[in-house]
Parts: sequence; C-alpha cells; structure tokens
Amino acid sequence: MRSAERSADIGHPAEEVFAFLADIGNLPRWQSGVVRAEQTSPGPLAVGTTGTIERRLMGQDVRADLLVTRLDPGRLLVLETEASGLHVEASIAVEPLETDRCRVTFGMEMDATSIFMRALETMVAQAAEHDIGASLDGLERALG
Repeated sequence: MRSAERSADIGHPAEEVFAFLADIGNLPRWQSGVVRAEQTSPGPLAVGTTGTIERRLMGQDVRADLLVTRLDPGRLLVLETEASGLHVEASIAVEPLETDRCRVTFGMEMDATSIFMRALETMVAQAAEHDIGASLDGLERALG
C-alpha cells in the first residue's frame, strides 16, 4: 500500500469549500486528470452515495465507480474506488483557519489488487503525489 497527502491553504470560507468539494459533479473542475464525474445515487451526499468517474491515468482513460465511505459534513469526505487493479481511498479534509480561509488536506491511499499493478505501484504513487498538488492548485482556481 502506498499513500500520498498534501495540504493547501485556500482563500475561501471552509463551508463554501466543503460544499464545492462535496459535489461529485465538480471533480473535473478541480481534480487533476478527471474528465467526467457524476453522482449516480439519488438524494443528498451521504455515506453510501455512489458515483462514477472518468479520468486519464498514466495515458489511459479509466472509468470507475465511486463510493462515499465516510462523511463528516463540513469537515471530511472519504471516497473509495477500484479500477484497473488498483484500490484507491481518497480523503479530503477541510479545516477552518479564519472566517475567509481554510486548509484543505487531500490524501490518497493506493493498494494494488493485481500483479500487474503491484509492479507499477511506486510509479502510480509518484504520479498521485503530483496529481494531488495539481488538484489543490486546481481547487484554488476553480473557486476563483
């Protein structure tokens, strides 16, 4: 299992940032490599909510299902997905700093579930670290 995590201070209120992040449809607006994302289950975001995501990963288009496994409204969102022999748990934590600022911590734990992906696990983890940094930059831009 490999993990990567980065934090960034964002110049917007925590509530606004979390609301943006908790909308699965917004993923392509900020997360590096995501081409399309949508919630597939009805109702508001909750543990058990499902979605689908399409992304470019190591030069390949990959479609995967998402599942919300933890939700602390306004503070923490954890999504899990599995595709192409890789299980990923992505966590997004939002911490208020001041009225108009917050810290966003974006982390991923990746576990290869196939022999092929085990051989590429280090390379995938390095790519994920880069993607996390690019995604946090994208979040700041998307929020304007």
